[in-house]
Order: sequence, then structure tokens, then C-alpha cells
Amino acid sequence: MKVAVLDLYEGVPNEGMRCIRELLLQFAESRQISLQLNEFDVRGQSQVPDLGYDVYISTGGPGSPVDSAGSNWENAYFGWLQSVLDWNLREGSRKKHIFLICHSFQIVCRFFELGEVCRRKSSAFGVFPVHLTAAGEKEAVFAGLHDPFYIVDSRHWQVIQPHEENLRAMGAEVLAIEKERPHVPLERATMAIRFNPYMIGTQFHPEADAEGMHKYLRQPTRRHRVVADHGAEKYENMLELLQQPDKILLTHDTLLPNFLEAALHYQHT
Repeated sequence: MKVAVLDLYEGVPNEGMRCIRELLLQFAESRQISLQLNEFDVRGQSQVPDLGYDVYISTGGPGSPVDSAGSNWENAYFGWLQSVLDWNLREGSRKKHIFLICHSFQIVCRFFELGEVCRRKSSAFGVFPVHLTAAGEKEAVFAGLHDPFYIVDSRHWQVIQPHEENLRAMGAEVLAIEKERPHVPLERATMAIRFNPYMIGTQFHPEADAEGMHKYLRQPTRRHRVVADHGAEKYENMLELLQQPDKILLTHDTLLPNFLEAALHYQHT
């Protein structure tokens, strides 16, 4: 399996790249397949992959998913994306599979006008439940997850108010939405979309591993920041949820592996 990771972190230290690398290596080892993995610095050097890959994973990243509109790196990125979409429309072509994570999900939703992309009233950081839609309940990549299932969220921005007409025109479906909070009069974010048969994305981080997240949160500076921003009770609750096997452990072990399994199965049919 040839995999291209489109790195949108712009050189900012993060856990996402480590998690993606480890998850890919674990998958290749468990399936006893050879893996070619190449990474592309999209925002730092406007690097994008060619069409020589089976799978493309496009990461999260810092900053605004709106202010980059029209930038050199974004033009290169959407040129790459369109080339893959065009390839997959060709009759008889060996289809290429795309997974979009958080920041990538947001800029693609903005590009295709699938919803409103705006700043959150306050940042979302931690472990949260999200709910499946009717389409999400039938989604093969989500097979094995509960409703609700638990995710690692880290974002200042959000995609809300899905544009149903544009989604329908593209053949896209919303798969998951933010937890309902009846006491909070705020729009629920769109948390996952199946864009077409070969492209799916989430506004959360399915690559996040519980052990790594636990170590990350235990760092004194990070603990201080989370407690200052969200309170000690929320911090302790996060640590507790990370230990439970049916929460982040299950999401990490299910979602991206299911996506890779589908891509691998397609290669051999």
C-alpha cells in the first residue's frame, strides 16, 4: 500500500503526525503488507503528492481554515484534490482513497461550500461524545463504533449549518454531529462527512491514541493550560475517559483502520 500523508501542521509541534505514522505501521504489520509512506509539507513548502498513491491522509493543523483562502499552498492543495477527484471519475481507473482530518476537513468544506466555517465561541479541547446520523449508522468506516462514540477534539473553528443542496449535488452525506446540549443555544457542529465513495473526513482526530494523549495531558505545562482554560474537574474527567476501553481506545482502533481496510480490500478486488 502506497500512502501519502499531507502534513498541514506548518512545522508546529503536534501529536497528530506521530499517531498517523504509528497507526499506518501497525496496520501494515497486522495485515502483513508492505507499506510505502511519504509525507508532504503542504503549508510550509506547498508540497503535494502526485497520483502515484493508493491512499491519501490529510492532517489537522493550527490556525484559521478561512484566512488561507487563495494562498499559494491552498491553490496547490486544491489542485491536488481536484486531480484525485478527476482520476476517480475515470472509467476503469483504480480508485484512490482520501481521509481528511480536522483542519483539512474544514478547508474542504469551505472550498465546496458544504457548510458555514466559523470561529467557535470557545475552543473545543478534550474527549467528547458525538452522535451518528442515519447515514452514519450505515457507514462501513464507522462499523463497530457505538452511538454516541467518543472522540478527541481540538479546535477553535467549526463547520456548522450544512448546505443540504450542495451536499446532495456532490453526493455527500453528513455522518456524525456534535453532542446535543439542550441548555446551550448553539448550533451543533458537523463532525463527519462522506464526500463521495472514495473520500471521507472528520472534524475530530480519529488518529489520537489514548496512551499518547494521556502522556500529553500529564505534562505540567499542558495540565496547567487545560485547568486554566477548562477547570480541574474537566481535566480529571478527560484523563478518566482516556482510560476506558470503549471510548478513545475504541475510536482509535476502529475508524482509520476501517478506512485503510476498505482501501486495501478495494485494491484486491
